[in-house]
Amino acid sequence: MKRNLLGVIDATTYHDDLEDLITHRSLAALPFAGRYRIIDFVLSNMVNSGIRSVAIFPKMQYRSLMDHLGSGKNWDLNRKSDGLFFFPSPIIDNDGHKIGSFENFGENIDFFYRSTQEYAIISNCYTVFNMNFRPILDWHSRSGCDITEIHHKDGGSMEMYLIKTSLLIKLIETRNETGYTCMKDVVNDLQDLYSVCHYGYDGYAVMIDSIANYFSTSMNLLKLDVWKELFLKDQPIFTKVKDEPPTKYVKGSDVKNAMIANGCIINGTVENSIISRGVKIGKGAVIKNCIIMQKCQIEENCYLDSVILDKDVKVEAGVQLFGTAQSPLVIRKGTKQGALMNS
Repeated sequence: MKRNLLGVIDATTYHDDLEDLITHRSLAALPFAGRYRIIDFVLSNMVNSGIRSVAIFPKMQYRSLMDHLGSGKNWDLNRKSDGLFFFPSPIIDNDGHKIGSFENFGENIDFFYRSTQEYAIISNCYTVFNMNFRPILDWHSRSGCDITEIHHKDGGSMEMYLIKTSLLIKLIETRNETGYTCMKDVVNDLQDLYSVCHYGYDGYAVMIDSIANYFSTSMNLLKLDVWKELFLKDQPIFTKVKDEPPTKYVKGSDVKNAMIANGCIINGTVENSIISRGVKIGKGAVIKNCIIMQKCQIEENCYLDSVILDKDVKVEAGVQLFGTAQSPLVIRKGTKQGALMNS
């Protein structure tokens, strides 16, 4: 298995409905569940499936992504042979929804030439799921199909494709003659030049493509049955390790049904919320149904409901912020919310 499957993650996608959260970061680097990034899921799935060579193709605002992944050490991908590879895309393409762009791959065709793996799994970067790719490879090799497209139990494509590396190279090399621009073009071609099969996945999987979707998916993690389906003991989700002290719960604080990462100081009330690392919540503050990202500061007597605070946001004393479950209020990274601004 270690020599048979190559991992390819397309991190070029841009969803307009997530603009407030991805103007300064790649979608792949979007924080999730308090201590993870979205890409951690597909990358961990690949590693747990025995894949030891993974290529990531980002396009824009990828500094935070590269900072998060580093050498790949936390995923055991810092290797002398194979390992983790970054290929930032030089292609200017306004269509941020082409998973597996052959133009981007073509700019780095030498990587595919040098790969020793017989098969490749090509995936998007923004699906929250926990899948072992081994059964898919076994199924594909027995099926005799040229390409296997992974579908979810609801029938929709998960934008993940299993293909022989030699065929992938052929598709890249002949893109100008065939007109195929990406994997989606190939599997949707009515001329049936290649046999395409569908593999059904019946586990938990959500593709993050909007603020509302991101918010609801995050809130669902507070349900124990969902958490258990996503975070499996024998298939862990790896992420960047940070050495931080335990969270301090000051006397008088009140926490109910919440996920709180390390390094926080909690003075107020937190309910049905996800709190990332290093967050400070002041005395008398009430946080309900919120996502609070890293190193935010919420001062005394604030009230927040259905709000997403991006990283390094400061909410001054007495401020009240409200959104809804269908339309959460998003406060952009590094901004300040003062009482006069909300009067």
